[in-house]
Amino acid sequence: MKPELKIFKIGGGIIDRETELFEFVRLFAQVEGPKILVHGGGKGASEMLYRLGIAPNLVQGRRITDAATLDIVTMFYAGKTNKQLVAGLQARGTNALGLSGADGNVIMATKRPVGEIDYGFVGDLSEGSVNTRLIEQLLQLGLTPVFCAINHDGQGQLLNTNADTIAASVAKALSVNYAVALHFCFEKRGVLLDVNDEDSVIEKMTLANYGELKESGAISAGMLPKLENAFDALQFGVEKVVIEHALCLHEPLKTTLCLS
Repeated sequence: MKPELKIFKIGGGIIDRETELFEFVRLFAQVEGPKILVHGGGKGASEMLYRLGIAPNLVQGRRITDAATLDIVTMFYAGKTNKQLVAGLQARGTNALGLSGADGNVIMATKRPVGEIDYGFVGDLSEGSVNTRLIEQLLQLGLTPVFCAINHDGQGQLLNTNADTIAASVAKALSVNYAVALHFCFEKRGVLLDVNDEDSVIEKMTLANYGELKESGAISAGMLPKLENAFDALQFGVEKVVIEHALCLHEPLKTTLCLS
């Protein structure tokens, strides 16, 4: 029987609110057993760009990362945000280690090819991107890895990679040797049938249900990439995927995804 491993991804909406972020840290520290945290960036990087006279450029919710933007997001994601989380976890008895993909060559990425949109220094992951041996060694030492959204290409270039994609890729890679439960945590209680009704949580969603809801337009556009990553993870060996409120980790109301 494979040992259990829980991987949590925390979204920007919670990261932007310090009180809520540290409440999540408190709850995450209470989760027993081996665990990993993956985090996005929040609005801090955009606010700094505005202060420097650089307008953030987002297309369909995805950041265009030119050279100046890459400098700022690296400062925030791999620096301030990552170390705030690590320090908060240390204060609560969880021995955490903050990492970018470049540290220990733990996650490799390739620069996204230019298509209809030039995303700049944005990284994509593929099979073999994740150094599972190193992560497993860290877990065996009793450490909790905390990954930011910055990776590298192995040639000295840092890249900004979607945090949901990182979480799903790490979960898929580690599912070979672990029974992985992947948790996407944000400011909603799960996938909502009605975005204006916090109680309309879809408690169980299958791949077929997802297709129907996507076709009808019932699921908001911002949720689609998260669900695509979630079902992809299930199809590649992850045992369980949950979408839940970051401040309700120990409460039953949430969305659990399954293939059928």
